[in-house]
Amino acid sequence: MQRCGWVKLDEPLYLEYHDNEWGKPVYDDQKLFEMICLEGAQAGLSWWTILQKREGYREAFDGFDAEKIVRYTDEKLAELKEDTRIVRNRLKIASVVTNAQAYLRMQQQYGSFSNYIWQFVNHEPLINHWSTISEVPITTAMSDKMSKQLKKDGFKFVGSTICYSFMQAVGMVNDHVQDCFCYEGGNK
Repeated sequence: MQRCGWVKLDEPLYLEYHDNEWGKPVYDDQKLFEMICLEGAQAGLSWWTILQKREGYREAFDGFDAEKIVRYTDEKLAELKEDTRIVRNRLKIASVVTNAQAYLRMQQQYGSFSNYIWQFVNHEPLINHWSTISEVPITTAMSDKMSKQLKKDGFKFVGSTICYSFMQAVGMVNDHVQDCFCYEGGNK
């Protein structure tokens, strides 16, 4: 079975992620919030590092329940800084709290975070037609626009590369290459 070239074929966790998550549209607010936080945690690291720590992140950050996260105390943040289940970067940890605040504002303003985030692709997944993984961009004009708006709306660790990776992860953009078994209608 052909898969995208970035997949670690000897790692079941990576296979599961590629085959069943990456490129599939996500509309659930909490899942979208989780993914934007995890993509931010990836900054300067590999997605493989974060994927291996995802369950630890879910436990450490109360299942990415934004209502709980916005009430984190300095003591809780200090505990997280010592938690080996996550990337122990003070700024990345603090960004989850900041992003939870922005997320809740956007939920209120747009009726849901999904409505807010999917507006960047006019609420329709973009299906690309790449022959090789080397054709897949790391940023686009759309991810640039998303990054600027997210920053304006108070989000942290949301540069254009992070935004494009997020868009791929949650199926706003489907970048499975043409010879991958997930290409085309497989992720709708």
